[in-house]
Amino acid sequence: MEFRQAQRMQGLTSAIFTEVDNLRKEQVAAGKDIITLSIGSPDLAPAGHIIEALQQGVGNRNNYGYTLSKGIPAFSNAVSNWYKSHFDVDLDAQTEVYSLIGSQDGLAHIALCLVNPGDVVLVPDPGYPIFSAGPLMAGAELYRMPLTAANHYLPDLSAISEAVLKRAKMMIINYPNNPLAATAPREFFEQVVAFAKRYNILVCHDFAYSELVFDGYRPDSFLSIPGAKEVAIEFHSLSKTYNMAGCRAGMVVGNKEVIALLGKVKSNFDYGIFQPIQQAAVAALTGPQDCVRETALTYQRRRDIIVNGLNQMGWQVNRPQASMYVWAPVPTQQSSFDFVVDLLKHAGVALIPGSGFGQFGEGFVRIALVQPEDRLSEAVHRIESWLGKL
Repeated sequence: MEFRQAQRMQGLTSAIFTEVDNLRKEQVAAGKDIITLSIGSPDLAPAGHIIEALQQGVGNRNNYGYTLSKGIPAFSNAVSNWYKSHFDVDLDAQTEVYSLIGSQDGLAHIALCLVNPGDVVLVPDPGYPIFSAGPLMAGAELYRMPLTAANHYLPDLSAISEAVLKRAKMMIINYPNNPLAATAPREFFEQVVAFAKRYNILVCHDFAYSELVFDGYRPDSFLSIPGAKEVAIEFHSLSKTYNMAGCRAGMVVGNKEVIALLGKVKSNFDYGIFQPIQQAAVAALTGPQDCVRETALTYQRRRDIIVNGLNQMGWQVNRPQASMYVWAPVPTQQSSFDFVVDLLKHAGVALIPGSGFGQFGEGFVRIALVQPEDRLSEAVHRIESWLGKL
């Protein structure tokens, strides 16, 4: 019997993360020690008070029913208060906050709420794969906005034709950025708000890396821009901020009409986040924030090991102000994928090729800072030794 994929699957590829990880597993099976700097999964654990709240929740026999997709009131209130204290953004916990099974849940489903087949969605290139996959599954046509160093890794809104803008329904942006580790000035967000109002476009801002910031830098929430709630929603997650990636707890905030639509879709797809995880999320958002600052400092030290080490060997890379990644040009004459494969086989270091994030990612690799400092130092040593032999 033959099963053919649905037309909506056209344009989707197997995730580059899975492909690289399969190659890594082959090397591990062959007995090699691999330093994994590919998948951006935090290697740090949540703070003690978060784990304790999760343990207490799991031990409560009353916590095993459906929670429904909106989220428990305590979680919505915690998100609202956290946004106010961190970004001075006022949110109605009842109508402007909705729980997500990780921010990717919302990013995957938002296009289903607003996009009809043939509508255009503006997506960044390079961009995290779900930014494109979600709209493609909804039948959208993608307009890829190049993010290049020449334009400070910001989309050039003036380069998008009127013909495209008349058909555009959504625009996805992401700062601090994955995979580029780029940041955006407040002035750019102000331009985007005016742009979205002019063309009646919903802006979806992925803000998952807001707390992994270095050297005194603080990013703005997109919703802190006057008028942003009229045209935008913002996705956030506890995965990176509180090292709760496997717990799958996130939120979407902003325009209440759009959030209601997303809630309508989600209420048909899932029954909410396990209540103990929501209780742990409340503990994270409302409890001591020293753990967040320590996590950021840990990534800052790791960033410096990689950036300083690569620059000293002659592989010139920029020093990012945020995220858990370093975006680096391929130092050989190879494609990004071929370089990653050779580096894995000969140096035992796993990275992600930039081509996995879009056309404009070719020629670069993403380095995830998800190993202890001694392993990162070893990775630098292995890379320098291998490149020295070429």
